Amino acid sequence: MTYRFNDEHMDLFFMAALGWGPAGGLDVGQVYHIAETITDGDPDTWVNAFALYGNYLDQQANTWRAKGWRHSAGEMRLKAFASYRSAWQFAGPGQRFSELYAQHQRTFALAIDELRLPATRFEIPWKHTSLPGHYFANPDPDAQLVLVIGGADTCHEDLFLTVGRNLLERGYSVALADLPGQGELQAQGLYWEAEAEKPISAIIDQLIIRFGARPGRIALLGLSLGGYFVSRAAGHETRLATVIASTPLHDAGLLFARSVQAATRNQASTAFSAATLRSYQTTFWKAGARTPTELVDRTCAMRADPARVTVPFLSLLGGGESDLFTEQARTWHAAIGSTQKSLVELPAQTGADGHVQLNNRLRLAQECCGWMDDLFAANPDQ
Repeated sequence: MTYRFNDEHMDLFFMAALGWGPAGGLDVGQVYHIAETITDGDPDTWVNAFALYGNYLDQQANTWRAKGWRHSAGEMRLKAFASYRSAWQFAGPGQRFSELYAQHQRTFALAIDELRLPATRFEIPWKHTSLPGHYFANPDPDAQLVLVIGGADTCHEDLFLTVGRNLLERGYSVALADLPGQGELQAQGLYWEAEAEKPISAIIDQLIIRFGARPGRIALLGLSLGGYFVSRAAGHETRLATVIASTPLHDAGLLFARSVQAATRNQASTAFSAATLRSYQTTFWKAGARTPTELVDRTCAMRADPARVTVPFLSLLGGGESDLFTEQARTWHAAIGSTQKSLVELPAQTGADGHVQLNNRLRLAQECCGWMDDLFAANPDQ
């Protein structure tokens, strides 16, 4: 479905911006107002429109904070964060990305403080730098923990709007974290890793040590390319109560190989928009690749083995997903050895058929929490 833009990349992230609204992101009227100033397929007009609107919202939050309207200021600041976050989507590598990313980090931190949300920022040492994240403590000390991992076009802060806030409000503690190649880590020389179970394990180590998370009471949720990361971890990490993926992607290397093949095939007959080219550039950056051949080489080992997976596993699949995502989700579900597993397919009438339910984030949380509530109720010792 086309929502607003003919450019498929812009349209996807236009819908993503709308999808964050119910959790505190930009409201429908705000996103459409911004869209009116964007030229279809022109990434710079996108970046400038969302950045300018972020400035406007940030200043409004300052005005209200000065009046003592702390909560309203926090609500407005969270919307400013959402606007800055959307802005950098098409910024590409370089100074503009770094500037906007700093604005998004600043406004997110202020919003968390102004809204008095129970959040603690953490850093997990990894190679020459660290993996950032936030831990949101549920008031219930016995609450189970959900660790949420995003995909190729994500940062851990936006996961709060995607699903984190809904999980928190439904009784779970929530940890959000960036893996290599996510957020701004590619700018620090950390790129996607095939052995995703290793950084995920390091994050779980620190959640146990620092925040008292208990093995066997930790759920792992992965979205988009995060569906690969958590599928990989499901076969290696023994401290998880369950793993959820929207969608499970057991051969991410095939996804990138086919993308390169399609782009090469279409290059002669199709003039790619500047936004599409900027998106390709960003993908290469996150993978640490400079050419299509390098991209394929760097991602070809991104495979998860279903035979290793015995942990309870929920697979979510939107009816509008591509053939490759659909095929992999169904194959994965059939092949894993878990005695407790479910594949939930969400057709168009659910309004949650988009990629990782970006058109109905509430349904995403409802399916996840329904699965976890039943699982933990059936295993009260967990």
